[in-house]
Amino acid sequence: MAVAIRLTKTGRKGERKYRIVVKERQSKRDGKAIEVLGRYEKREKETVKKINMGRYKYWLSVGAKPTVSVANIIKQ
Repeated sequence: MAVAIRLTKTGRKGERKYRIVVKERQSKRDGKAIEVLGRYEKREKETVKKINMGRYKYWLSVGAKPTVSVANIIKQ
């Protein structure tokens, strides 16, 4: 089973919010997640991100690959 750390969309149109989740690589974007690691909201004046880094590092050690978007969010 190939596992990825990726974003899922939540929120209303025009007020997008994202969850950072662990999912199977072949699953749908908004399908069921194995684990929710945090959230990411990009607003006009500020960016809010809350990520459980302990669990993020655990999933990396087990072999999960983050998407490009998630990797860029973590680097910021």
